[in-house]
Amino acid sequence: PNRWEGKEKPDWLSRALARAGAMPQDEAEAAIKAGRVSVNGRVATTPLTPVPPDAVIKVDGLPVRKVVPTHVLAFHKPAGVLTSTARQHRTGTVFEVLLPQLPLELNRYTWHAVGRLDVDTTGLLLFTNDDKLVAHCTSPETNLPKRYVATVFSIADDARVEPLRQGMLLDDGPARPAVVRVRDEHTVEVTLTEGRHHQVKRMLGAVGLPARALHREAVGDITVEGLPESGFRLLTDEEVREKLRYTGRAPEGPVSESEDA
Repeated sequence: PNRWEGKEKPDWLSRALARAGAMPQDEAEAAIKAGRVSVNGRVATTPLTPVPPDAVIKVDGLPVRKVVPTHVLAFHKPAGVLTSTARQHRTGTVFEVLLPQLPLELNRYTWHAVGRLDVDTTGLLLFTNDDKLVAHCTSPETNLPKRYVATVFSIADDARVEPLRQGMLLDDGPARPAVVRVRDEHTVEVTLTEGRHHQVKRMLGAVGLPARALHREAVGDITVEGLPESGFRLLTDEEVREKLRYTGRAPEGPVSESEDA
């Protein structure tokens, strides 16, 4: 059980090819089964073939560069699509909206959504080819702020939202204090440094301000401003480093899979 303690664990072959940007994972699986891929000079025909960190991978006899830069996309999620790789019933997914737009040099990667937004929530959703960045952005240990704007049914004022600023108890445990600003009587801005299932909606509902609509404006210092609905842009290395505070290291501790929506 401690075979890989202190060492980098091997990846499996199809995922290693996708992470390297050689080809999407489904195409990688087909190439492997067709005998086009070798690992350390031996043809591999199983997509789950383990690939040690120092292995030499070749496709059609050409070496694959396994170390690739981190790429991050900012995407303006519209309402009515799932943050999922599979559609449910007739509801489509964010991948169905995003992937057809990508140029070839970006379409070769396997993209991961950074957290989730609920089907009716709009706004900034990040995608990356680096699963360590997913952990960095979604872990509460990172303290990366996420800013939301909620349109609420009832009348909002500072007294009503004060419990959110103080920290409140939800049904799944205590919530950290949030930064809250009342923009007008029906619009509340909420900034969190953690992400739990429907957290913003549940916090507002707990103080009698049920949300009619929810929009995420920012993650870290990356904003959705100027990005058309369903549009995307590639972040610069400087933005990833400075605005998402990411240097290539995943945080220790728990990771939130659900995010708040």
